[in-house]
Amino acid sequence: MKTAMVDVQERQQQLIGYIREGRILEAINEFYADDAQMQENANAPTVGLAANLEREQQFLKGVKEWKNSQFKAVGAGEDVTFYEGVFDWIATDGTPVHLEQVAVQRWRNGKIIHERFYYDTGSPR
Repeated sequence: MKTAMVDVQERQQQLIGYIREGRILEAINEFYADDAQMQENANAPTVGLAANLEREQQFLKGVKEWKNSQFKAVGAGEDVTFYEGVFDWIATDGTPVHLEQVAVQRWRNGKIIHERFYYDTGSPR
């Protein structure tokens, strides 16, 4: 049981490294299972690796420049990790965007099978 938690913690730290480097699409390919689900708040999840890559590509098309990626809190349990993140970027229309969110990831065999983002619904994500 302890080994699985250490492995999940290591994978989470690697994932955070990818995000900090702006390698979001690469992170999806590396850390998400083929049947992964990504869910925004209480919305229906996007299912499957290809659909989630497309969703993130669409999101990234609206980003002109990343300004800040901070991870305020990070935690791990058995096959579950979370982080509290603060992100700032400039949208393609020049608007500055600030997002504070919590992301909870559920893991299987070193890959994320479900990730849910919790944030203020007034946020532009």
